[in-house]
Amino acid sequence: MEYLISYFSLFIIIFAALKVRYYCRMTKKMAIENSRDMVEKLKEIRIEDYIYDLPDERIAKFPLENREASKLLIYDEGRIDERHFYEVPEILDAGKMLVFNNTKVIYARMLFQKVTGAVIEVFCLEPYRPSDYVQSFAAYGRCEWKCMVGNLKKWKEGTIFCHYRFEGKEYQLAATLKCREENDVIVEFTWDTPASFSEVLECCGRIPIPPYLNRESEEDDKIRYQTVYSKNEGSVAAPTAGLHFSIPVLKALREKGITIEELTLHVGAGTFRPVKSETIGGHDMHTEHISVRREVVEHLRAHPENIVAVGTTSVRTLESLYWMGVKRILGDENFNSLGQWEAYDLPSGYSLKESMTALLGWFDERDAELLKAKTTIIIVPGYSYRVITAMFTNFHQPQSTLLLLVAAAIGDDWHKVYDYALAHDFRFLSYGDSSFLKVRKDKK
Repeated sequence: MEYLISYFSLFIIIFAALKVRYYCRMTKKMAIENSRDMVEKLKEIRIEDYIYDLPDERIAKFPLENREASKLLIYDEGRIDERHFYEVPEILDAGKMLVFNNTKVIYARMLFQKVTGAVIEVFCLEPYRPSDYVQSFAAYGRCEWKCMVGNLKKWKEGTIFCHYRFEGKEYQLAATLKCREENDVIVEFTWDTPASFSEVLECCGRIPIPPYLNRESEEDDKIRYQTVYSKNEGSVAAPTAGLHFSIPVLKALREKGITIEELTLHVGAGTFRPVKSETIGGHDMHTEHISVRREVVEHLRAHPENIVAVGTTSVRTLESLYWMGVKRILGDENFNSLGQWEAYDLPSGYSLKESMTALLGWFDERDAELLKAKTTIIIVPGYSYRVITAMFTNFHQPQSTLLLLVAAAIGDDWHKVYDYALAHDFRFLSYGDSSFLKVRKDKK
């Protein structure tokens, strides 16, 4: 009799375990199916719903004389206030953690000439050989880059030249078209100057100010189209939300007890690109390169609910880091590469602390201090922010992925914010005014 009871108990336990296993598998399957359905629904977001009338006169063609003098729109759960940027230290509470993108804009735009006289514009996008930014900028004599080329039809083959001066002497930079890779062109650069490629670019290239400014870059742009904290060369566009921060404002923030951290995302040319497809699912994001120090990940783990991103590039980096941590929790060896829609397929139940702990495990295993990664993440309405509670950002172009990112943070109130900015003489786009947006929990 005792044996029968024991066997029966064992049967019950096994049956229960199988039932739980079946339930978990079915729950996981349903979650995956629901996730896929959600992604397909998000891909149907119509870009025509994110159009507003932006008169040309509202686009700031030049920066203000003082960085911190710009106007600042504050959005908090439907309420809008208006201040000036130099008041930011008064607005933020002590204990907040501000995260900046310290990338530096390179002199990526160069004009070359064929022996026939035809002018060819070459726009450097990202290093190809060597593929590492630091190594490529430090290269002497030769390197290869992925580029956009203007007037490409007149450059089928052969070598073109850009003449420049270095330390009082005349030199030339030679460019040779090697091959095409998808929508980009691989260009080999060679030079005999006793200088690194970074130094050659500064002599030969121009600051690539946004095309919507409809003007050539000027000498002042070399300073004003860089943040005061820019360090790591690699971007072809500035993280413009950071242009408002001056040395005095940063000093005042530190004195108030606000933590300031830096990471790097090299901004690609895709930031200029409006969405041309009818739905967002037809738009491809460019790959952008990330570098994050171990100390930053430690501070992210220690400061949940207090993280404020400076600019959309910092937003994309921080949110990408969360999903990379999730991928590592799930055992994905390719965790440091995030696809455009991948975040929407991953489980979102992990805390920021759990995600950052997983990344710190990678640092520990390799005794590393720097994580290099790649992301193509797209943030659209329907996305749930996992890291940031607020962001500083400028006012963006209609039909842009950046406007969709804002709408993901504040819902349909983006109309309210932009209508207010237009009605109250705010300046728009890269050299324009700023906003401080708190992420809404209810995005309706």
